[in-house]
Parts: sequence; structure tokens; C-alpha cells
Amino acid sequence: MLYFIPRSLFDRGMNRLLALALSAAVLPACLAAQALATDPPATPADVVAQAPAGAWRPIPADELLVMTIEGGKRVVIQLAPGFSPRHVANIATLAKAHWWDGASINRVQDNYVVQWGDATEKKPMPPGLSATSPDDYALPLATRRLAVTPLPYADPYASSTGFVGGWPVAMDGTSAWLPHCYGYVGVGRNLSPDAGTGAELYAVIGQAPRQLDRNIAVVGRVIEGMAHLSSLPRGSGELGFYTPTEHQAPILTVRLASELPAAERPRFEAMDTLSPSFANYLRLRANRKDDFYDRPAGGVDLCNAPVPVRAAP
Repeated sequence: MLYFIPRSLFDRGMNRLLALALSAAVLPACLAAQALATDPPATPADVVAQAPAGAWRPIPADELLVMTIEGGKRVVIQLAPGFSPRHVANIATLAKAHWWDGASINRVQDNYVVQWGDATEKKPMPPGLSATSPDDYALPLATRRLAVTPLPYADPYASSTGFVGGWPVAMDGTSAWLPHCYGYVGVGRNLSPDAGTGAELYAVIGQAPRQLDRNIAVVGRVIEGMAHLSSLPRGSGELGFYTPTEHQAPILTVRLASELPAAERPRFEAMDTLSPSFANYLRLRANRKDDFYDRPAGGVDLCNAPVPVRAAP
């Protein structure tokens, strides 16, 4: 805090009184600052818990896909229209048509993916779906300027990585794309040049298969209910597909949150990846030195620094 003092006061011989008054005013603030300096958040979880309201950004309701599976279990997926616009537009069209209602989870491959859609592959598609191509797997940067929070550590799959608009991104100087991290959702497809419509989706349930980056469209991430997917029985068929004798968990409904009654809409916030709180969070993800850690790692990979998401207060 700055204090501006009229010179006339000094001319009246009040130098000492002012000094005492200023000391009394400044001391509590100094002590508070000193306490913060000597007692910073010790863990990434501490940073998340202490982040001010201004460090969070609401996730729009039309970017939340709410899937209810067998037993009434809810899975919420945050969609990424800024990075996969055509596929996400198709997913919104499919959700509004209630196309997934009555579909099923058809594949659970250990340490890889859970996949869902129409097991028969014969269900008619709703009108209005856009054509997609492998060009949709990455975002060209020639006509865009992204506000990037860089991750200053080497990545084996990209020349640079960082965070843009609340999402982790990999980049090569000409394009940016979403990575295949745990919990991230991609679009199933046949052999190239087919890029999938968005009707067949999967979520990563194992170690991040980054070799899939730019080979399949990544359209979002699971932000609630991941345990409902990762704990499903593994399929015994090839690539983890369920055989005809195995149970395929039915999908009851899939809706955009914006379609639901206001009282039933899930509300979430993601941490602003340009905020000081996120910078502190990243620092601690890479350099843990609290009661449990003896040796800071000195680095963190893109998928091991998940952007914090919380239920909106």
C-alpha cells in the first residue's frame, strides 16, 4: 500500500507522530505478507483449495455432456468446441436427437479405453451431421493467436506443450491439438480417411496413449463419474470388446446440460490457466517438497498436470 503525505504536516513538526502512525498501519500488513511468504501452499491440492473465486471460470452448460448409464450412474463430459468444432457440433446434434438413448458400452480394454455407441452399427443417424476429416485432429495456428501458459519441460510427442483456455495442448509451431490423457474422450473411427462422426466415443482409462495424438479426434474430458467407467468389467473379446455372452452396460440417456431443467443441470468451473493460482499449481506439480516428498521431480508431463475442475459453489 502507498501512503501520500502532505508536506505541510512535516512543516508542523509531526514527523515522529506520522512515523508511529504509519508503523501501526503498515505492521499488520507486513506481518501478513511475511506469514504468506513463510507459509505458502505446500501441495497442489492446497493451491486448488485456496484459489480465489477469480481464479475459476464457469464451464458453459452447452459444453457439458451428461451421460446416465446402468444403475442411474452419471458421467459428465466437458466438450472442447474450440479444438474439435466439427466433431463437437455433431455430438451436440446427436445428444439433442437423443441418439445414444438405448445404446451401450461395448468395449472395455484394460489400461486403454472404454468405448460406447450403437453396438449394431445400424442405427440411423439424425440429420444435420457435418462431414469430418483427419484435418480436424489439430487446430491450425496460421490465423490464430493463442494465449498459452507454457509447460517448460521436454515432451516426446510435441515440440512444445502448454495450456490454452483451460485445456492442455501440444504444439509443433503450425498447429495445436488436445492430447490423449487419462479421462480424455476421443471419437472412434474406421481406417483413414474416415475420421468418425462423433457417434462412437471412448474415454482413456489407462496410461496416456499419446501415440494416438493427431490420429484421432479428441473432443473433451470426463470431469465427473470417471470411476463408473474405469471400474467396468473388462471385455474378453479382441481389443477388449464384449463378446455376445458378456453384459454390455446400457446407456439410459445422454443430454447436453443446457437441455436439462435448470435445477438438474450440473455446474462446474475450471481453473483459469492464465491465473497466478494455476502457475503456482504447476510449480508444485513439478517440484513437490512437502512432508511426504524428499526429492522434487523437477518436471511434470502434460498429462500429469490435469487442469483443476470443481463443482461450482
